[in-house]
Amino acid sequence: MPMSADELIRRIRSALPDCEVELVDLAGDDDHWEARVTSARFQGLSRVAQHRLVYEALGDDMGSRLHALKLVTIPRPS
Repeated sequence: MPMSADELIRRIRSALPDCEVELVDLAGDDDHWEARVTSARFQGLSRVAQHRLVYEALGDDMGSRLHALKLVTIPRPS
């Protein structure tokens, strides 16, 4: 069962409560997403560390329920 937009947003926001999330369903199947995540928590972190925070929120569902995620992270000044 693919991951819905609502669940994807909820999971990311649970890990990064201050974030803004914009989603685009790239294939119309709830299985291939583009996510633009803006958060003050990204400030001072490398791009890899920023992405890791988002991927940790998705846990084991990344690669199973969520097949592909194009991720853009944007630090927001705190």
